Amino acid sequence: MTIPSENPADLDRQNPEAEIALRADAYRNWGRWGEDDRLGTLNHIDPATRVRAAALVQDGLVVSLSLPYDMNGPQKGWRRRTNPVHLMLDTGTDAERGTQGFPHGAGGADDHISMPLQSSTQWDGLGHIFDHGKAWNGRRAGDVVTSDGDLVTGIEHAASVVVSRGVLLDVGRQLHPHDGELPDGHAITVAELEATAAAHGVRIERGDVVLVRTGQLTRALRDGWGEYAGGPAPGLSLTCAGWLHRTEIAAIATDTWGFEVRPNEFDVPAFQPLHQVAIPNIGLTIGEMWNLDALAAVCAQRGRYTFLLSAPPLPVTGAVGSPINPVAVF
Repeated sequence: MTIPSENPADLDRQNPEAEIALRADAYRNWGRWGEDDRLGTLNHIDPATRVRAAALVQDGLVVSLSLPYDMNGPQKGWRRRTNPVHLMLDTGTDAERGTQGFPHGAGGADDHISMPLQSSTQWDGLGHIFDHGKAWNGRRAGDVVTSDGDLVTGIEHAASVVVSRGVLLDVGRQLHPHDGELPDGHAITVAELEATAAAHGVRIERGDVVLVRTGQLTRALRDGWGEYAGGPAPGLSLTCAGWLHRTEIAAIATDTWGFEVRPNEFDVPAFQPLHQVAIPNIGLTIGEMWNLDALAAVCAQRGRYTFLLSAPPLPVTGAVGSPINPVAVF
């Protein structure tokens, strides 16, 4: 089997089909955890992994890694992705006016939210992306996800799984120490990931959840959303696929809309080629739009880039993604 190059300069920029297929064939995990598997690389997290991660908790500091869920979010309507809409069903005004029908002066408030499940900080589930009509573990895409949802790898199966050691790789600060922000279109390489880990004094281990900070979200929160949702962005190169596979990480998340570099690394039409390798072939759970700035500040202050991470999805039956409020605990 040909070992794919990890140098972006070696990509055939005219042939995304071949470059994707080369990596899909080389790093495919189909059957690794049995034909009935629903978790993919989340299987790398075991009880011993969580016990080791829990030992990282020293003083109980908790850092949220989530963006707010409100109408001021980054979405622009692409493929019907909108920002969350929050509505009140009962209010204090209703209580004051006595219109709620409760006895002895009782009153209350209730609310409702309407949102695509991937409109803010979120996980991509294993039913989110397909490769030539195949879903994770080689199943037919149409047998997995129907109008009834993901019948096989729905995000609910991961509801009690995603608690592990988190590792922050602040690539933005490592490569651009003056402002901590990678420019849009910067393709993060394996060498840059490994150099950042070395600079942080960490070794990536089986079952880790790796968080890659590019600094793009920092820029968007300061300057406005602009083209953050679907536009040019720093992110992982397609050539990182082998690293994602051999490190045996459980999941990975970034502070960008789409995880991988955009525009994608080809001179002909291409769309999220690393997703096409990572989700249906490697079985990797991917997180996007994580707010890693406060975490990066805490890590830099403490000189420590590992922590207990809790990031379970909402158990929405049959969902192919989920909003989350991931927390790092020190």
